[in-house]
Parts: sequence; C-alpha cells; structure tokens
Amino acid sequence: MDWTDEAIVLSTRRFGETGTIAMLLTRGHGRHAGLARGQRRLAALQPGTSVQARWRARQADNLGSYVLEAERSGAAALIDDPLRLAALSSACALVEAGLPERAPYPDVYAGLAALVEVLPGEFWDAVYVQWELGLLAALGFGLSLERCAATGANDTLAYVSPRTGRAVSLAAAEPYRDRLLPLPGFLIGRGEAAPPEVLNGLTLTGHFIERLLFAQAHAPVPAARERFVERYRRWAGSAAGEVGIPGRTDEG
Repeated sequence: MDWTDEAIVLSTRRFGETGTIAMLLTRGHGRHAGLARGQRRLAALQPGTSVQARWRARQADNLGSYVLEAERSGAAALIDDPLRLAALSSACALVEAGLPERAPYPDVYAGLAALVEVLPGEFWDAVYVQWELGLLAALGFGLSLERCAATGANDTLAYVSPRTGRAVSLAAAEPYRDRLLPLPGFLIGRGEAAPPEVLNGLTLTGHFIERLLFAQAHAPVPAARERFVERYRRWAGSAAGEVGIPGRTDEG
C-alpha cells in the first residue's frame, strides 16, 4: 500500500528513540496515523502544520510509515498570541477526537485548512465558532438556524433548542427561554461578533459538540477545547472595559 496526499498535522508523539507517531488529517484519506523515523525536522511539525505526506504499509490495516515534508506552519504565525494558539490546538484536538480514523471528510479538511489561514487575521474568534458549526454539520449534526422551529418565521431569531438544535424566535421562546441557548446574531448575519456574543457562540457549539460528538461515545470533550474556552473567557473579561479588541482594526 502506498499513497501521497496533502495533510494537516493534528498531533505527534514520540515512539521509541527515533520514531514519531504522526496523526494527520489528509485531504483524501481522512484522519490517518503513521510512524515517521529519523527525521530531524519532525520537532517542527506542530498541530496545524501543512505537509506533503507519503504513507507506505504492507497491508491496508497496518500502522504504516510516513515520509513528511513540511510546507507551512500554522502555529508559526501565532507564536506571540497564546489565545489564537489555543484556538488552533482546540480545532486540531476536536478533529482528532471527533473523526473516525481513515474515513475521508474533504469538507472537514477544507474547513480546517481555511481556519488555519484565517486565525492570524481579523474576527478570527467569530470564524472559529462558525468553524465548529461547520464541523458539526460535516459530521451529520448540523443545526437549523434559518427559521423558527415554532412559527417558521425567520425574523427575531434569538435562541436555539438544546434538544433539537433548531432556532426559536424571541416571542415563541418567551415561556421557556431560560431553558434555551442564546443564538448569537453574527451566526445568522445579524449584529457584530463582540466577545460576549462569541462566548455565547462557544457555549452553543460546545453544548452540541459534547452532546452529539462525545457523550454518545462516552468520551470527554478534548481538554484543549476546554482550555481555549476558559482562556477566551478570561481574555474577554479583561477586555470588557478597554477600547478596542486585540487583533481587530475596527475597534470591536
């Protein structure tokens, strides 16, 4: 067995004295592990690094071996920004833990590649929330945020049912809104993605990530995502009284 593919590094771990187990998200072969040996540059292959990967094995179900050639480091552009690095680590951990191995998900690959490109720029945090929504949709758990589940209208959408993942309008939600999840306006093209709204978005996607991707498999949400959300919450709190949002040129 032998193939070559574009890939993004999800994680690496040492194996023996000279080996490294690399877990990649490949464009055409899905989440795929392999053993890389004797490559001095492997230490630079951080999560988010784009690589050309050649995989070989005697049989399809073997671990196999990798020859990896790094092309672009997603982490290098974020080296001075721990918060964005945490977002990158969270995304890679969610993909590694949430995808079945060796099943192609070209939409997930394209989405992760796009996220890596966007993280150094403006409104990266809002894009990250949208990426998590896209991940849920690509895995068959898309939310329905276009129309109210109760009335069918698409105006004044303000909440999401934690059970069905469907949007609910402000009026229809009134009797039981304390049991619903806030729907950030930026996810439906309304309003700005200020940090409090991004936090609401992370709460929304986090609920369904936990319930649909991991609870059913009796697995915890990756710790990297929990760390990112907590770090973002602390940053949002410290930025609340300041003028301007770091990483944005329009002052919020």
